[in-house]
Amino acid sequence: MKYYIIAGEASGDLHGSNLIKALKDQDKNADIRCWGGDLMKQAGGSLVKHYKELAFMGFLEVVLNLNAIFKNIKFCKQDIAFFQPDAIIFIDYSGFNLRISKWAKEHNFLTNYYISPQIWASREGRIEKIKATIDHMYVILPFEKEFYETKHNFPVNFVGHPLLDAISNRSELNEATFRSTNNIDSNKPIIALLPGSRKQEVQKMLSLMLSLTSDFSEYEFVIAGAPSLDKEFYASFLKDANVKFIQNKTYDLLSVSTAALVTSGTATLETALFKVPQVVCYKANWVSYQIAKRIITLEYISLVNLIMQKEVVKELIQDDFTKQNLKKEITSILDGKARAKQLAAYDELITKLGGSGASAIAASLIIENTKNN
Repeated sequence: MKYYIIAGEASGDLHGSNLIKALKDQDKNADIRCWGGDLMKQAGGSLVKHYKELAFMGFLEVVLNLNAIFKNIKFCKQDIAFFQPDAIIFIDYSGFNLRISKWAKEHNFLTNYYISPQIWASREGRIEKIKATIDHMYVILPFEKEFYETKHNFPVNFVGHPLLDAISNRSELNEATFRSTNNIDSNKPIIALLPGSRKQEVQKMLSLMLSLTSDFSEYEFVIAGAPSLDKEFYASFLKDANVKFIQNKTYDLLSVSTAALVTSGTATLETALFKVPQVVCYKANWVSYQIAKRIITLEYISLVNLIMQKEVVKELIQDDFTKQNLKKEITSILDGKARAKQLAAYDELITKLGGSGASAIAASLIIENTKNN
């Protein structure tokens, strides 16, 4: 069968790649065309558009790039019509995907949504568009099933979180080799810096994160470079001898880190699954933040706290994201009771997420639903 998959950012590329592997494993004749990244291409998808061309963060940035966005939407519709897939699979990236889903439904394509838009966080009214345009939804967070089915009378399948598979399937890392290969001090414990995957995020987050290096000279600070950004982009941040840089090795870095400073997003959950104590950080431009805080109804912004429904990791948002606060919070999780408490909560979090096999379960359901369509 023919599948058309649309992902628009690095996390979607990761989950999309594992879904592609599962589809190909279960459907030997799977022909997959996709929007995504290098991982989806390596998994066997025919890559139409790379997410590097699609990554616009924040309300203001979206407005400034509307022309490019509308061109991409038009091209996507044309490409789907050309390919004539048996099923379309949307992965998160709701602003774009819900526009395509409306068109797709009007043209009688089977629509699947894997990894729900976060309508439980903001613009809950989008549920009506989802009900009207999505045939099958596969959710990865335990509270989402109740949100959709109990609150909105929309049946969904909870398949578990694909990050559990992505992490458990990794080969064991030799820390000494990793440190040597990446010129990281063999004796200093590592503080990982995960400043985001978009230029706007990194520019706002990384300088302040790096302001701590002189206060923690006994630690090695290592920046996790996003696959969506070129190494040259990070050059201006690498002036301190106490700072190292790696790219496309975030999981390797987390597996050997003592603590982490993490920009809010999927990375907060990834960090927790590697059992690395963390401080969650977020800062947007003033206009985007003022709009966001008026429409986002959540008590927390990190997936860790949302899933646990309590504060497990400290969140430093906007004006609270200062050097003084950052220093205080990172100090608290380097040792002592706060560190032990966070690590214990991570164990509970992993239990809540369910077992492994999310990608295979989702693929099986998609294939079954496509055959029965």
